[in-house]
Amino acid sequence: MEQKFFLYARKSTDVEDKQVLSIEAQITELRAFAKTEGLEILEELVEKQSAKVPGRPIFNAMVARIERGEANGIVCWHPDRIARNSVDGGKIIYLIDCGRIVALKFPQFWFEPTPQGKFMLNIAFGQSKYYVDSLSENTKRGLRQKVRRGEYPCVAPTGYINDVRTKTVVQDKKKATVIKRAFELYAKGSATLGNISDFLAQHGIMSRGGKRIHKDRVTFILKNPFYYGHFRYTGEIHEGRHEPIIAKKLFDRVQEVLSQRGRPRKKAKNEPKAFCGLLSCSECGMMITAEVQKGHTYYRCTKKGKNSCQQPYIREEELDKQLSALIEKVSLPQNWAEDLLQMAEKDRKESAQSCTAFVQEAQEKTKSINIQIQRLMDVYLEQDIEREEYRERKAKFMSEKKTLEEKIINLEQKQNDWLEPFREWINTAQNAPKIARDEALFPKKVLAKEIFGSNLQLAEKVARVGALENSKNPENSPKNQWAALRAALQSVGKIPKSQILVGMLGFEPRTT
Repeated sequence: MEQKFFLYARKSTDVEDKQVLSIEAQITELRAFAKTEGLEILEELVEKQSAKVPGRPIFNAMVARIERGEANGIVCWHPDRIARNSVDGGKIIYLIDCGRIVALKFPQFWFEPTPQGKFMLNIAFGQSKYYVDSLSENTKRGLRQKVRRGEYPCVAPTGYINDVRTKTVVQDKKKATVIKRAFELYAKGSATLGNISDFLAQHGIMSRGGKRIHKDRVTFILKNPFYYGHFRYTGEIHEGRHEPIIAKKLFDRVQEVLSQRGRPRKKAKNEPKAFCGLLSCSECGMMITAEVQKGHTYYRCTKKGKNSCQQPYIREEELDKQLSALIEKVSLPQNWAEDLLQMAEKDRKESAQSCTAFVQEAQEKTKSINIQIQRLMDVYLEQDIEREEYRERKAKFMSEKKTLEEKIINLEQKQNDWLEPFREWINTAQNAPKIARDEALFPKKVLAKEIFGSNLQLAEKVARVGALENSKNPENSPKNQWAALRAALQSVGKIPKSQILVGMLGFEPRTT
């Protein structure tokens, strides 16, 4: 019988193929081998795909052509190039049994279509499959060991990068700051997932395709424990060695907001505009709403009917200018900020107090939780509880442990727990003019709400700050620090600067 051969070369990008000859080298060697053996090559077939699982298109097409009788032999570098799974290996053996394949030629492997030859071929296929299976198991074992050391074995989430030199996950300093601000923004409860997506886009954090991050992805980021120091692997929470971006306390606040809002709602046809819910009408006290007319957004009083309010409309662009002007008036001068920060640092050094007893108590609880986690592991290994119950209880213990660890830090610095919020406020007060001049409307609304509370009114197309004494609800009053800053700015030139920056009762905020 005349023998015709397919020359088949394959190489994948898998780890186990790193030592295998390249496609070009295989073809060169096989051409020389075919010439030496006097083999008739019908066609050269090249495939760049793993043989771990069935489904290689070129291999399947070659087998189909052999079944049709176009050829009756295969020239290949080694049996592991033909098959590394039981299905494809069994198919080749079956074609040999049926007489469809009469010859397999390998430069480094002997084969004859005899019982002994088929037995040896079966062993070669089995060895290839065993190598793949054992390599996979060894890789998984290595990953599990890496996880036990607290090293994240996957691609680093947004805000972190994989350091190829140290094979660790480290913070991307620029993006980490943005991620932290996104958590803080959402924790306030006034931002939506869409707002967070816009915020990330404005600061250069996009999807891999260069588009804005979808709301589902934003939810994934906000729910990811990686950012406070833990990580989830195969459904289980583990303690990481990487540097956290946020505190566990902030993460818990974000989870509360997410829980309260439930699933993200579909975008309404008439989505509220940027400044809705920020101002009230000076005439009737109703809230100011917005509507789109002839391509422009106008703001007006919500009161309608026979006794409707007579206040005129105002375009969004004009309202934006007025709000920007109001915000710019409440900004902290640079020299004031420097003086306040220096006094705050001096206060921090002078007010250090011992919290040893509280820290020891928290440390004892942490040790107790470690013991409970170990006992839980023992119970799970004894198969006394199901895997799901083990995961849930371990996640609960890990969360409690992280909360206690942060409490230890907070207790040690209890006397200065006001310092970081104070610094953040100074930074916000300094950047107020920048936010006011920026085109982004949502951050402007958030800052205006923080400065003026619910005390902004609209009267005759003019945005203004209403009188504090007319506020029926004390919660609607502006934040104390912003009210104090406005009063301080109005006192410039009237009283000494030292009395403006520091009141008579001392610089550090009073505590209950």
